Amino acid sequence: MQNQAWLDDLDAARAGDRPALERVLTRSRQDLRRYAEHHCVVNDVEDAVQESLFTASRRLVDLRQLECFASWLFRIVKRECNRLKRGMRTFLHEPITEDIAAVCVIEHRGLARDLAAALESLPAHYREIVLMRDLEGLTIEELSERLGLTREATKARLHRARSLAREYLKD
Repeated sequence: MQNQAWLDDLDAARAGDRPALERVLTRSRQDLRRYAEHHCVVNDVEDAVQESLFTASRRLVDLRQLECFASWLFRIVKRECNRLKRGMRTFLHEPITEDIAAVCVIEHRGLARDLAAALESLPAHYREIVLMRDLEGLTIEELSERLGLTREATKARLHRARSLAREYLKD
């Protein structure tokens, strides 16, 4: 699957070329389906594949090494299969076993670490406004009053703080 035309399509798709993205996803679909058949409940295979392709189409720009595309895509479908299994077990009031919970737990720990690092990277006045808004749940008016800012300045600061955190998380 690693010929030059394939790598060119991947690179173009990552850069936003829609026809190249469609070729990449179409070409990947059958491999994903085979993989999902081994990791999903039979009725969930198509849903897992569709959701994985959708996720891949949105997140391809984040892929740093094109050579890792196949394993990255297989991890997405495996996570999706596990998510569907957890949902079914929760619905049936059955326990969630370690094999399908482990990926979720690791992701949350990694996400928490990444979010903490992103918040830590913010200047104090930006970190403060994000924590008050998103952790304490204060309204824009309450933030404005506490910080001694106008409503517009409060919204602008919050927007800038979130933008900086988002930029940090992209890297």
